[in-house]
Amino acid sequence: MSSIQLTTSQRRVLTALVNLSENADRPVSGRRIAESIDRNAGTVRNRMQSLRDIGLVEGVAGPHGGYVPTDAAYETLDMERMDGAASTPVEREGDPVEGVNVEEIDLSSVANPELCRAELVIRGPVGTFDAGDRVTVGPTPGAGLRLSGVVDATHVDGNTLLVRVEGMETPGKERAA
Repeated sequence: MSSIQLTTSQRRVLTALVNLSENADRPVSGRRIAESIDRNAGTVRNRMQSLRDIGLVEGVAGPHGGYVPTDAAYETLDMERMDGAASTPVEREGDPVEGVNVEEIDLSSVANPELCRAELVIRGPVGTFDAGDRVTVGPTPGAGLRLSGVVDATHVDGNTLLVRVEGMETPGKERAA
């Protein structure tokens, strides 16, 4: 893990850049980052300048320019690049959510289905989700797990969804929870 200390605002902007760049085929614009975290584009530009100064971001000039995270950005955020990673799709209210992929699923209280929660770490704009949304995740690579439930909370800075699990299925199983 990197020893670079970021302010909350810098961390939020950098996390948004990393998540948005995963599915982008070109640099991410400051306007797109600002929209994803509900901030002013000027604020994002100011944060990007400081992040560029410490080597976490590269700026790309031109009409299709924007920002690209460096390897040091991933290290500082303790994140791995998702290049070539298997896809775990997400649906919101029955519709696929484009540009979002599940990086990690942590389950709690699996032994008690009434209390089961899942913490989903996603790559992509978490702002598309709200508390109360019905979500379905999966199938996961390998195990083929699909889980469904209701979003209890979102954590924009870390791109985390807390989901109250209502059902889990694996191939060959009808319902496990």
